[in-house]
Amino acid sequence: MPATTLPETHSRTTGYNASDTPDNLLNLLQALMATKGKQSLRIDFLAPPFAGHLHPVLALARAAASRHQVRVISTAAAQSAILQADLPAHCILQEGDADQILDQIANPGGAVRSNPLTLWRQFRAALRLFRALRAELDHHYSTQQKPDLIIADFTLPLAGIVAQQHRINWWTSMPSPCVIETSDGPPAYCGGLKPAKNHWQAASQWLHRKKVRSFKRAVFALCYPLLRNLGVSALYRADGSETAYSPDCILALADPALEFPRQWPQALQFIGPALYTPPLPAPEPEFDAQRPAILITLGTHLHWQKDAVVAALSALAAICPEWDFHFSDGRHDQQHQQLRCNLQRYSYISYQRHLAKYAAVIHHGGAGIMYHCLQHRIPALVWPQDFDQFDHAARLEAAGKAVWLRNGLQDTRSLRNLLANCLSRN
Repeated sequence: MPATTLPETHSRTTGYNASDTPDNLLNLLQALMATKGKQSLRIDFLAPPFAGHLHPVLALARAAASRHQVRVISTAAAQSAILQADLPAHCILQEGDADQILDQIANPGGAVRSNPLTLWRQFRAALRLFRALRAELDHHYSTQQKPDLIIADFTLPLAGIVAQQHRINWWTSMPSPCVIETSDGPPAYCGGLKPAKNHWQAASQWLHRKKVRSFKRAVFALCYPLLRNLGVSALYRADGSETAYSPDCILALADPALEFPRQWPQALQFIGPALYTPPLPAPEPEFDAQRPAILITLGTHLHWQKDAVVAALSALAAICPEWDFHFSDGRHDQQHQQLRCNLQRYSYISYQRHLAKYAAVIHHGGAGIMYHCLQHRIPALVWPQDFDQFDHAARLEAAGKAVWLRNGLQDTRSLRNLLANCLSRN
């Protein structure tokens, strides 16, 4: 599709919170409507079934549904959450074991970080699914009425290839804009870098940016026959922007005031965090009016780390009898366990329904829990594990919004002091 000119709906240095996001999204959609001469749009939202990617897309779809005809497309594992969000759903990749493969990609049994072998395996597994996804979407849009717009999570660049083939406008949903490559500033996936303070740091970050791009180019070269069959002919456009993201609009679901200064792609539009938790069935956490409760969560991934975290929490709870500790597994297939009188292990705790009741949070630096804590002004200790979490921790620490636990949970005495300071400030 020809590029769509969108309005500058924001200042990229002014802060946004979740209450601003619906109006900012609707303003951008209004501009697209004007170019099409329509009173409303048909919009397909695409996302993988993981909460950190699906839930922001559900928040966007619910906002858009007030004026437009929307539909959310994902795999079988996401259908319950979509329906609980009162949104029309379309299930894809129903044949085979797509959800099992996706779970193996997201939970490889250990930290991925910058391990090239693990990243390579994940990428190859994703390519196998992308072949099936492309064929299904191609058939669907060839035989059914096409939407005016596809808004796809940033992990689904294939949606853009299909959209362009069928002449459908395509936007990217981006809950973690720090992962976007730019020509300056600290790159992502390098341990949580902050803006350079001197020439040596600037030179180091230049090398890191080259390293990231070189790794992507190497993987692209190794997988080129497979990628070419999918319709991917290049990693970067002539202007240097990444072809994985829309050239028309990248919806940055973040607060620009929290991000480090960088030369963002022209297509990027900060609209604010997209926060929503579907009301899925889960045990209600119990709160003691006499003791502050502290939530500990690593999100819905990182299964390999959670038992070790619970063991460390047991030692912490033993020396902190004045506080209650609630650990969330982020899964619906776990049983509730009371491990100590002040330590509970819950299968799942809804951020939207229950987070405001907690006095402090220890979390992994996922975009969702990060912005939920900021929205409720809840003090947080951040213990990043993988992916973009170190980059979020760096931003929170630089902004004075959280404490980065670089030594993890092993030093219980130090951790107790940090929590006491957080609770006293709160």
